[in-house]
Amino acid sequence: MSPPNACFLRPRPVGQPRLRLFCFPYAGGSAAVYHQWPAALPAEIELLAVQYPGRATRMREAPHTKLSPILDDIESALTPLLDRPYAFFGHSMGATVAFELARRLQAAGRPLPKHLFLSGRSAPHLPPVKRQIHALSDSEFVDAMREFNGTPAEILEHRELMEMMLPIIRADFEALETWEYQPSPPFDIPISVFGGIADDGVPLENLDAWTIHTAGRFKRHMFPGDHFFLHQQHAAMLNIIVRACAGE
Repeated sequence: MSPPNACFLRPRPVGQPRLRLFCFPYAGGSAAVYHQWPAALPAEIELLAVQYPGRATRMREAPHTKLSPILDDIESALTPLLDRPYAFFGHSMGATVAFELARRLQAAGRPLPKHLFLSGRSAPHLPPVKRQIHALSDSEFVDAMREFNGTPAEILEHRELMEMMLPIIRADFEALETWEYQPSPPFDIPISVFGGIADDGVPLENLDAWTIHTAGRFKRHMFPGDHFFLHQQHAAMLNIIVRACAGE
C-alpha cells in the first residue's frame, strides 16, 4: 500500500477548504489530467487529483489489473480527508471508480460526498456497448485506442513511448472490463452526469439510466465533443459543479 499522500496531487493547496473536489482520471490517464482545473474553481475549493499506481509520481509501482485494489488504495488514503465536505468527479473509468468508492463509503457508514459528478460513462447496471479490448495483441489494442480518439496520433506512433504506456493502459482496461457490477441500495445524495454529444460509446439513454442509482436529485448535462469532451469543456463543467455544490 502506498503512502496516503501518493494517491492525491494538489495542484493548488488550500489551507482550510470549504469543499474538497476529488477527481478521478480515465483509463490510461494520470492526475495531470486535472492540473489546470483549479484555475476555474473558487479559492475556497481544493481539488485533489487521484493518481493511480504505475504512472507519473507513482511510476515505480505496478499498475493494478483489478478494480478492488485500486479502490483499497484510494479508500485508505481518503479516510483522513473526510473531515470536510467533499464531492467526487470521475470521467469514464474514473466515473466507475468514484461510484464504487462512494458505495464502499456508504456501506462502511462513513461521510458521503455532497454530490457525485459522473462523466463519459454509461450507468453501471447496463451491458457494455463496446467489446473488451484488454486481451488484444499490442497492434490490435493500439488500433482500438485510436478508435477511442483519446490519445494523440503522434503518441500512438511513438514506439518507445507506447512500450512504456501500453502496460499501464492495458491494466486499466483489464481492471474495468473484469469488474462486475453488484446491485446495492441507491444513494440519497444527488448525481449529475456529463456526456459528449458525439460520444457514440455512451449514448444519451445510458447516461439517463444513472437516475436509478440515487433517491436524490438527478441531472444530465450534454456538451459538444466526443468521449474526451472534458478537455475542451472543463470550465463549463466546473461552473456546473460549483453551482451544484452550493445548492443552486
